[in-house]
Amino acid sequence: MEEKMYQKILKIDLSTGKIEKEQISHEISKNFIGGRGIGTYLINSMVNKKISPFSEENPLIFATGPLTGSAAPTGGRYMVLCISPLTNFIACSNSGGMFGAELKKTGFDYLCFTGKAKRPVYVVINNEKVEIKDAQDLWGKDTHETTDFLLENSGLKNPRVACIGPAGENLVRFACVINDKHRAAGRSGVGAVMGSKNLKAIVVKGSKRDYARNQERFIETVKAKVEKLNSHPVTGEALPKLGTKVLDNIINEHGAYPTRNFQTGIFEGTEEISGEALVEKKYLKKNKGCYGCPIKCGRVTELPTKNRGEGPEYESGWAFGAATGVRDLIAITEANYLCNLYGLDTISTGVTIACAMELYEKGFIKKSDLNSGPSPNFGSSESIVYYTRALSFREGLGDKLAEGSLRLSREFGAPELSMSVKGQELPAYDPRGVQGQALAYATSNRGGCHVRAYLIAPEVLGIPEKLDPQETKNKANWVKIFQDLTAVIDSMGLCLFTSFALGAEDYLELLNDFIGCNYSMDEMFKCGERIWNLERLLNMKLGLTKEMDTLPERLLKDALSEGNQKGNVARLDEMLPEYYEIRGWDENGTPKSEKLKELGL
Repeated sequence: MEEKMYQKILKIDLSTGKIEKEQISHEISKNFIGGRGIGTYLINSMVNKKISPFSEENPLIFATGPLTGSAAPTGGRYMVLCISPLTNFIACSNSGGMFGAELKKTGFDYLCFTGKAKRPVYVVINNEKVEIKDAQDLWGKDTHETTDFLLENSGLKNPRVACIGPAGENLVRFACVINDKHRAAGRSGVGAVMGSKNLKAIVVKGSKRDYARNQERFIETVKAKVEKLNSHPVTGEALPKLGTKVLDNIINEHGAYPTRNFQTGIFEGTEEISGEALVEKKYLKKNKGCYGCPIKCGRVTELPTKNRGEGPEYESGWAFGAATGVRDLIAITEANYLCNLYGLDTISTGVTIACAMELYEKGFIKKSDLNSGPSPNFGSSESIVYYTRALSFREGLGDKLAEGSLRLSREFGAPELSMSVKGQELPAYDPRGVQGQALAYATSNRGGCHVRAYLIAPEVLGIPEKLDPQETKNKANWVKIFQDLTAVIDSMGLCLFTSFALGAEDYLELLNDFIGCNYSMDEMFKCGERIWNLERLLNMKLGLTKEMDTLPERLLKDALSEGNQKGNVARLDEMLPEYYEIRGWDENGTPKSEKLKELGL
């Protein structure tokens, strides 16, 4: 007999101080699983028209999955959702660390913030007890100072803290939420929305534990999955040893390592900034894992300057490295540390600075625009550190950089130099060298993103099987499968990195064993498809059109000039119509009525 699944939401109206506790029905829980899925359902039910992301109407939701806080491997993930100030579409940003598991232990699966506090506040949740407290003395402090203060003064034993830094306070459009000092709900500007609500931090402490319906069976399932992760060459060896920066040389050799604002796919300085270099230079001190993680891909680092922190990871190291033409690992790491301190998305920060560098070198940004700042030339170590700080505080040219690369390039008359999709900066894989990833970028519901469908796995790494990266036939089907399964993993509360070793049947077993539901494989994938389509419908409500399912013109028309992918462009037109058809959408990318009926939407 199937167990009923109910989830709890804590609603806090920051304008009035009203606090409500509600239950989410079994039907909604079964159809959307949790985390990203139910978070999207809640956002869609609350937003019925185009809104300003910085308005009081924009809800801010922290969402755990049913396996968050469980014994499941990597069961510490949570999502932050709202309408993005960077894209004006749905923002759904994932983070690890310990905060999500602690939030789950309070007994609440979701936090929903609406309105705007009259002055800066932070919220303390100690099991069922909820308090809104004055944060005026914290406003202006960085994320480390804020976290340390709240850990010392909350009156709770070992609580967990999620907060914003100066970037979120100053409404930088790609500000993030930082938890546990070094983990980030990184993309789409969720930290700026938190800042717009005058919400500085959330402190959580719980003592409740949600056990599996059949705990003994679940633990045996967990042991089997951990063994799979430990024995896989990626999750058991490469990621623990070098972290995500194991990819630097691999992607560069493939010829899809975006360099100097995606002008080429080969960076001559890769070996100097790679994961191997981080080890050889002895900057890496140890690896570190999030809650319940056997992989431990996090990097604890220390520089010769004695500055210490975590990272850089692959995307961050690339964004401040090859994307900007910088081959100085110390400067790259310092810029990464600043992003953690100020609360910034490292990808959008680095790629926006790279855009500014090309604008400057091509004469669109003038010397007079710099306000005594350093010349933002490609390769300038000084510039990546200086402008990371400047944009956090909106000082000088930093005020324009804080708007993101699309708004920046439009202001200076060259929007074609923004390497973004739907307004969000692209990550560290040149789509001209990986056709499936090109389609995944163009159709991503949250703009330029690699973790909505990571086609690098089959196209470059050969996981679960090797695909020809330049073949476009059947890539639409691969992208759909990856998108739907990723939506499921995000909704469960697990880390996407587990998918290097685990397959759909593993996730189905973990899900069913823990919550006591009897999902079939088809039903689980239908949940992922339902979530993806609801995100699409919400975005269309917010103004999305077919024309936005595209890539920067450079990537569609200018062939790569060197390396193993020389001569290639992104052939999106060969895949997009098939993708719409497989999705059950019409030629304009609108879900057909029969598809919505099939999904119960």
